[in-house]
Amino acid sequence: MAFLNQPSDSTFFVETDEPVQQRTINMRDAAKMLARNKQEMIANELSRLACDEYLEDIMQHMRHMEDETLPDANLIDMQREIQWFMRPYLIDFLIEAHAAFSLLPETLFLTVNLLDRYCSKRVVYKQHYQLVGCAALLIAAKYGDKKDRVPQINELNNMCCGLYDAGMFTQMEMHVLNTLDWNIGHPTVDFFTQLIVAEERDSQEVEHMAAYICEIALYHRDFVSTKPSIMARSSLALARAILGKAEVNDGEWDHVENVTLLTLSQHLHQPSVTLARKYSNPYYSKVSGKLADFLAQQAAIARRGAPPSPPSEPTIASKATNVYSTPHKGLGAVPGVVDGYMTPPITPDGVSFGQKNATMKDYQLPPRCPVTPTPQPTHHTSSTYAQPQQQPQQHIAGPTTYFDGASSNMSF
Repeated sequence: MAFLNQPSDSTFFVETDEPVQQRTINMRDAAKMLARNKQEMIANELSRLACDEYLEDIMQHMRHMEDETLPDANLIDMQREIQWFMRPYLIDFLIEAHAAFSLLPETLFLTVNLLDRYCSKRVVYKQHYQLVGCAALLIAAKYGDKKDRVPQINELNNMCCGLYDAGMFTQMEMHVLNTLDWNIGHPTVDFFTQLIVAEERDSQEVEHMAAYICEIALYHRDFVSTKPSIMARSSLALARAILGKAEVNDGEWDHVENVTLLTLSQHLHQPSVTLARKYSNPYYSKVSGKLADFLAQQAAIARRGAPPSPPSEPTIASKATNVYSTPHKGLGAVPGVVDGYMTPPITPDGVSFGQKNATMKDYQLPPRCPVTPTPQPTHHTSSTYAQPQQQPQQHIAGPTTYFDGASSNMSF
């Protein structure tokens, strides 16, 4: 036969083991995946059963925690150098840093909670204000976020334009933890929002609008001492009204919730540009644009329905307020003793944290960080920030927002 004359090939009838081994490995991985999925289903079912059984105890514990970890805005009023008009700049910085590292939503609210709790217990210098915010962000990210998303100190320092060194971040982080007695856990507004959304089956658009409203509230002193549970319920109710959704009848509202809802509605005008840009993303259902459209419609309706009136002198109550028109200090805020309360301990100031007159000499800022104007202490209207005045003062800088102190040898 002809095929007998063909050259012999020793591998012609020999099967290699590679495909068999590959199939074996794939089957093994598939079996592991099935087993893992089954374990997940069992764990989820057990969690659901346990949640139903212990839900009342869990909620009672959470409400106790929110009372224990609620900052006191009146104590922050006692600060000698930190003033409320500085807060929007720092919140802008924290929001940009939070978005840059893709951290969880609750991390931002926990960061601000740690910042406010620290400022209500310690006197903070202006040149340390941003440093405290960075330390709070590090602690919050380590507490609840994934390890690979926790910011690195050198990355935060770059966002601060190299104002601090690595040791200052570490020492401030430890100082914040010791001041708060390592009590980090706090039921954020995002936690209560998720519970209400799941129970009431609100749409994702309503959830995003409520998150936008809650982050607007971070800029204002009025909501520093507001409980997260009240803030969550009020923001969701306001979000449904803005989006034209049906209101949920979930029981009677008490006086505090009514006041919170009304106050929130009065602070929606002229939100931070940084925050509005964040929520203009399709990922957040472009709720910042929808809120702006709603406010424009309400203003048009008010103009059409308002009767003509003679011109008169504008009063303080009729002036348009914005996110930056916050008071400098509370009444009676004087150094030493305020209303019978001793001022809290001062933030550590030494070699590691830098002396007041040597801070900028030791840490020279790059020329790309411009000086931000300091608002005048006697005028707090929306036009205060319209015309900046360049002053040769020290400052702390962020990615797009920068801070400036009121004294010639200090920056906050």
